[in-house]
Amino acid sequence: MITSLPLSPYRPPLADTLETLHIDDHIVLANKPSGLLSVPGRGPEKAFCAVSILSERHGEVLTVHRLDMDTSGIMVFARTKQAQSRLARAFQDRRVAKTYVAIVHGTAKPLNGTINLPIAALSKQRPLRHIDPDGREAITHYQTLETKGSYALLELKPETGRSHQLRLHLKAIATPIVGDRFYGRDDGNPHLLLHAETLSFRHPDSNERQTYHAERPSYFRAVI
Repeated sequence: MITSLPLSPYRPPLADTLETLHIDDHIVLANKPSGLLSVPGRGPEKAFCAVSILSERHGEVLTVHRLDMDTSGIMVFARTKQAQSRLARAFQDRRVAKTYVAIVHGTAKPLNGTINLPIAALSKQRPLRHIDPDGREAITHYQTLETKGSYALLELKPETGRSHQLRLHLKAIATPIVGDRFYGRDDGNPHLLLHAETLSFRHPDSNERQTYHAERPSYFRAVI
């Protein structure tokens, strides 16, 4: 039997905390704050999201990919159906390079490496996922950038894009992400310290390779 995990009420940050990083006739890049849904959730109370804010701000935007509500960082949206199709295919074919940073409890051993652990699409408790040998392939490359006391700052480059992949993979190597209310420890941190820092892809119109960067939230600096 599959049950749903009790979740806190949705209390998103204000619209102006979603920063527009780049806009042209084909795409919009934005820096999503932690606590904001990428796309509308179930029920009218969850209609407020990155898509709704950007559509109000710039005209209709179309979804290409998602970030977990708790994850902050860079997202790309399309402004035309053609751009949406081309970008979605690039994500599907693993032609989009993504870099995240995370602050974790403990120190990864080894300091740099690759985590290759499959993830099940469904868990007995929604929205959780779990490592499962019969699950879908999930690969994450990581590098330790800095350590400070009982914390470490990691750079993460996922090869695949499974739900909760980075959170599960870091838990699996005994370095849960600070503030992870699903897979971490009760550390009292109000934010998940996981941030999508860069996206690199070919522009859907010009086909030129471009890289975009989103500044880390200030609360990262309070830890490391």
